[in-house]
Amino acid sequence: MRNKPKVVWIQALTCNGNTQSLLSSNASRFEQFLNQFELVYHPSLTHHTTLNDVLQSNASYDFLLIEGALTSNTQFLTLSDQSSTAIVEKLIKRSHYVIAVGSCASYGGVHAKFEHNDDVVGVQSVVGKKSACKSGHDTINLTGCPVHPEWILQTLYTLKAKGNIALDDEQRPIELYSHLAHHGCTRNEYFEWKVESKSFGLKEGCLFYEQGCRGPMTHSSCNKILWNDTSSKTRVGMPCIGCTETDFPRENMLETKKNIGIPAEVPLGISKRAYLSLTGIAKTFKIERLIGKLIDENR
Repeated sequence: MRNKPKVVWIQALTCNGNTQSLLSSNASRFEQFLNQFELVYHPSLTHHTTLNDVLQSNASYDFLLIEGALTSNTQFLTLSDQSSTAIVEKLIKRSHYVIAVGSCASYGGVHAKFEHNDDVVGVQSVVGKKSACKSGHDTINLTGCPVHPEWILQTLYTLKAKGNIALDDEQRPIELYSHLAHHGCTRNEYFEWKVESKSFGLKEGCLFYEQGCRGPMTHSSCNKILWNDTSSKTRVGMPCIGCTETDFPRENMLETKKNIGIPAEVPLGISKRAYLSLTGIAKTFKIERLIGKLIDENR
């Protein structure tokens, strides 16, 4: 691949959250990205090139990044007087790699829930799992609502350096999505001993049993590659809502669905019977260190 690979970023049905996420990336990494890649077009970040310029040009692009869900229905969205689906179908043939940025671009996301338009889909549904891009590389899904900015940059750098990136069954980079959000969670000791958090926003307690946390069943490296190099949802007392999985968004995301007091879903890799046995044993222990506040200023 040439130096300064060219990047085109298209926005379809989106809240702009993934662009905001990119702008919140580590400042030095974002500067490095701008120095080593040529951002040819982004509707909010570039001014020297319009979407019409891109569409009317015969130029090839190294990376076609798509934010937001696609629709062929022009009553819902037009870009340069065309549907978002039509634009992507044209640009894919001139691009080496196709990357769906965020859960809406990957699976349709919240926009696919609209009852008045059953034509809202993710990029893969339009271009195919094995896309027709110039490199022949599979369509890459970077799921998340929004996607972690470092995952965008790491994927671009990996492709720039190696020309290929290994994907899981959902077309996500294995390096970024092989772990669970549970891995690296600072509340794991509370999870193991079944000490529940009393409410959102606290440093103490597990958020799985009562607060709807999806960390034990969500493929994501949020707790290993921290947001803003500092934190994550679970570290500030916000349950993981499973935004990197195909069933996002679900209903009642901040509740743990139960049957007769038993979680309807248990952590990946363990049977419900084994989970219940371990839970019963763990609850018989009372560990004083895990009951009090981590930082008790009145003590």
